[in-house]
Amino acid sequence: MIDQWPADPELAADAQRLGSVRAARTAAAEDYFEAHAAQWDAIRSLHVAEQDVESAIRRLIGPQAVAHLVDIGTGTGRMLELLAPQAETLTGFDRSPAMLRVARAKLTSAGLERAALRQGDLYALPLPAGTADLAIMHQVLHAVQHPAAAITEAARILAPGGRLLIVDFAPHARETLRDAHAHVHPGFSDTQIRGWFHDAGLACAQTIRLEGPLTVRLWLGRRP
Repeated sequence: MIDQWPADPELAADAQRLGSVRAARTAAAEDYFEAHAAQWDAIRSLHVAEQDVESAIRRLIGPQAVAHLVDIGTGTGRMLELLAPQAETLTGFDRSPAMLRVARAKLTSAGLERAALRQGDLYALPLPAGTADLAIMHQVLHAVQHPAAAITEAARILAPGGRLLIVDFAPHARETLRDAHAHVHPGFSDTQIRGWFHDAGLACAQTIRLEGPLTVRLWLGRRP
């Protein structure tokens, strides 16, 4: 018979405090995105010119047609707008209703009513496995509590040969971004992203580095 030892009250208290901190950070991030939805495109372009980032995205994606594009953390829907000419089906997910309202207005103005916008959790996307040919997480990963879990979920929805594009910051020391712009992680290294790709069953196919006040990295993973 195995003895049942009482739980350590200090460990239990530490776990409770950690859970409270994580919940507070998640709530703060959601409040930030709700408050800044209308200015989100301008905020994202503060560090490297958005036209340079979008040019790099186009180079990595290539000109080939995409049957189903899924934009995870779509924000204002810019990635859907950018890649709409080569995508047959467009779906954008975001947790923020304010972001989705801005995205709908922008996409409607651009004549892209066919783009589907849905509220959804990036840890549990309401899509069957193997349904996306291309998934994008553009400046999303640094704002989530569990990047590895987000990548694993994104990989789940990819069809065989499907690709996942992550655009985010390289490691930096600007701690002020945690409070000013709801950053949870100070960027990511190649080793981190490649490791999470591997664990999710993806191979890192290509990377691009864009230098700026904050260096932006693009990682393209592919499901074999």
